[in-house]
Amino acid sequence: MRVQDEGNRIAVFPIGRINNDNAREFEAEVNDILRKNPGKSIVIDADELDYISSAGLRVLLKFSADDKPLSVRNAGSELYDIFDMTGFTEILEISKKMKSITVEGCEVIGTGAYGTVYKVDEDTIVKVYDSADTLPLIERERAKSKKAFVMGIPTAISYDIVRVGSSYGSVFELLHADNLNDVLKENPDKFDELMIKYVNMIKSVHGVQTDSDDFPSAVKTFIKNLDALSDVIPDDVSSKIKDLLIKMPEDKHIIHGDLQMKNVMIADEEPMLIDMETLGTGDPVFDLQSLFLCYCAYVEDEPHNTEEFLGITRETADRIWNRIMELYFEGLSAEQIQEEENKIRLLGYVGFLNSVILNGFTKPELRDIRIRHSVEHMRELLPKVDHLWVRR
Repeated sequence: MRVQDEGNRIAVFPIGRINNDNAREFEAEVNDILRKNPGKSIVIDADELDYISSAGLRVLLKFSADDKPLSVRNAGSELYDIFDMTGFTEILEISKKMKSITVEGCEVIGTGAYGTVYKVDEDTIVKVYDSADTLPLIERERAKSKKAFVMGIPTAISYDIVRVGSSYGSVFELLHADNLNDVLKENPDKFDELMIKYVNMIKSVHGVQTDSDDFPSAVKTFIKNLDALSDVIPDDVSSKIKDLLIKMPEDKHIIHGDLQMKNVMIADEEPMLIDMETLGTGDPVFDLQSLFLCYCAYVEDEPHNTEEFLGITRETADRIWNRIMELYFEGLSAEQIQEEENKIRLLGYVGFLNSVILNGFTKPELRDIRIRHSVEHMRELLPKVDHLWVRR
C-alpha cells in the first residue's frame, strides 16, 4: 500500500479489495501510518481500490473523527455505489474518480512556477501541475477562487480536477482565452490599451476588502520569510526591514501575490485571474513587489531571463514596469512615484531572495551574486524608506 505525505494529511493508496480477509491487516497498516504521522488526517485514494466490504467500511469509520475527518477520493463508479448505498456518502467526504485527459498536441499558453497551462479547445484550458502530489494545492486554489469570485474579483473557477498522466490538472471554461503576456507580445500596437486594462484590473483586486481570516497576512508571511533568510540577509538589514513591516497597519484588502501577466487570462477581451493559491491580505505594496521581482529583479544578473521566462526583451520588461508605476500611481509626480517605487523595491528584494534562495528559482551559479546585489540594494534603499504602505 503506497503512502504519500500531503502536508496536514496522509494519502493512502489501497490496491484491489478490502474485505473480511484483510480488513484487520488494513486497519493495522493505517494505525501504523497514524502513529508515524501524529496530528494528521487520512485520505483514502481509491484509484486502484476495486471493492470494499462491510468489514472495510467499519475500519473507515474507526479512523474518522470530528477533528481529523477521514475522506475518500477517486472512487470508481462501482465503489462509489457501495458508499452511496450504505449511506457513507452522507457520513464521509467521498468524491468520484477523476477522468483522465491528454494534453499531447495542445497549445501551451502559459508556464509558471508550479505548472503549465494548455488550451484544450477554444472554450477550455487546463492548468497541469508539475508534481504528482499537488492535489491539496489544487483544492486550496479552488476554494480560494470561489471565495474571490463571490467577493467580485475577476477570476475563473475551476469546474473539474482531472488526471493528466501521473499528475493532476484544473480545468477552466474560458472562451477564446490567452494569457495577457502572449496577447501583449502578439499585439505590440495595443500596448497602452492592454496596460490600462491590466492595471485597472490590479486596482480592482486591491479595492476588495474582507472580514474573513481565510487569507494569510502578507505582513506575517514576509516576517516569516525574513527569519528564514537570516543566513543571507545581515541582521542589521533584516531587523530594520522587520521593524518597518511590524509598523504597518492591519490591512484586510485582498492581494493576489503573483499578478504577473502570465497569471492573467484574457477571455472575451476581459482580464481574469486563474492562479489564486497565493491570495492573501495586505497593502498593495506586496503585490507590486512581486511584479518588480518578475520584470526587474530577475533580469539584473541574468540579462536573458525575461526572454526565457516571458518571451519578451529586457527593454519590453522595463517598459511594462515603468507603465505599471505610471498607471498605478496616476496623478503623482515623478518624484512621488520614485518614493513609492523605493518601498516596492525594498520589499521586492526580500521577495526575490525568498524566490531564489528558499524556493530555488535560480541558476546555482548566480546564487551568490544575487544575494550580494540584493543586500547591496537593500542597504541603499533603507535610508530612503520610512514606511512601507503605498499611496492609493
